[in-house]
Amino acid sequence: MTAPQDNRTSWSDAAPVPFWLDTPDRPPARPALAGDLTTDLAVVGGGFTGLWTALMAKERDPACDVVLIEAGRIAGEATGRNGGFCSASLTHGEANGRDRWPDEYDQLHRLGMENLDEIAATIERYGIDCDFRRTGELAVATRPHELADYDSSAPDFLDAEALRREVDSPTYLGGTWDREGTAMLDPARLAWGLAAAAEAAGVVIVEHTPVRDLTAHGDGTTLVTGTGSVTARRVALATNAFPSLLKRLRFHTVPVYDYVLMTEPLTDDQLASIGWQHRQGLSDSGNQFHYYRITADNRILWGGYDAIYHFGRRIGPKYDHRPQTYATLAANFFETFPQLSGLQFSHHWGGVIDTCTRFCAFFGTARDGAVAYATGYTGLGVGASRFGANVMLDLLSGEETERTRLEMVRSKPLPFPPEPFAWIGIQITTWSLKRADRTGRRNLWLRLLDRFGLGFDS
Repeated sequence: MTAPQDNRTSWSDAAPVPFWLDTPDRPPARPALAGDLTTDLAVVGGGFTGLWTALMAKERDPACDVVLIEAGRIAGEATGRNGGFCSASLTHGEANGRDRWPDEYDQLHRLGMENLDEIAATIERYGIDCDFRRTGELAVATRPHELADYDSSAPDFLDAEALRREVDSPTYLGGTWDREGTAMLDPARLAWGLAAAAEAAGVVIVEHTPVRDLTAHGDGTTLVTGTGSVTARRVALATNAFPSLLKRLRFHTVPVYDYVLMTEPLTDDQLASIGWQHRQGLSDSGNQFHYYRITADNRILWGGYDAIYHFGRRIGPKYDHRPQTYATLAANFFETFPQLSGLQFSHHWGGVIDTCTRFCAFFGTARDGAVAYATGYTGLGVGASRFGANVMLDLLSGEETERTRLEMVRSKPLPFPPEPFAWIGIQITTWSLKRADRTGRRNLWLRLLDRFGLGFDS
């Protein structure tokens, strides 16, 4: 899709904050660390990976002392800014998983489905009110060359007519409906619920406490902050898009900015004009793809398309908004749903994602097994973060498990190069992906990346 017009008036008055966080129900900030603590397990990062790690550590061993340290606010970054797609996939989709780990893909698929089942069970067990709905996800083709990639004989395939009976857009040519592998949820409320459950189990959570350094301290590791320190026997790093405290990981991920629009609630007539009775998540099939879903109060979240990398792996609040991307998103929205012309957007925002060259999370340990990490989710971490947390806890325990035996867990992606080569390579890749969307053909550069299993994505 292209942007035929600006549509600026549809989003220019929107609130420049994440919809999920713009609520009076947001829990108040917890105090920063004050002084020095000693604990069994320190978790760095208060997003999904860190929250799952802290909660499940207490579920595994209620006697284990756990401290979770967050630099900002719980769910303040990617965890509270994403689209709320909770996928069973651990490999960023079946094609990526089968290409990289063909011999264990069926096992990875089973583990991913079990992980999604366990997320649902946790939400029910702790009574977390996060609008969890296992609606599945529609993947749609909007260009003829995309449709050619679908197997029309597959049981989950929907032709254009059947697809438009589900969600009515004149751009749809066909697609698939994965009915079991994705749930829709409110990501911030899930995070706040996990934090409350962790605290009820005895986890200590501090916010507004950036960790500056890791230092060896006897048999443990000390996490140094500006207001105190935490010394722990074991450390789980869940910083994801932000610079790792382990120098060895600095080139293995790059931070990418993704942007989102949220509409005002649809009227009954507007909702009837598009259908969407089963409330599935949707994504189109371009390299520059959109993801979109409908919320509990009948708003449409519309995100994706651009994946913006800033030279030098720069991160900061000034990158949280990008008017040219909002204009493109708005134009593409009304091309997809022309019957909603005149609808206004109530919120717009951006956020940073950690991407790696294999498109899905990777794991490991440092300091003789005392420090574990999980990172590189590449925008599909709402569900996979729980699996990553379990992997870190397995690795820190020192016990071999089904998860730690996986080649996916034991292998690492190739790193990105240093600057200026990272920026140059990403710009060439982005240009090539745009061209492939227009032409349906992957150029020599993309074919070379495919050959070596490399890429750049959000």
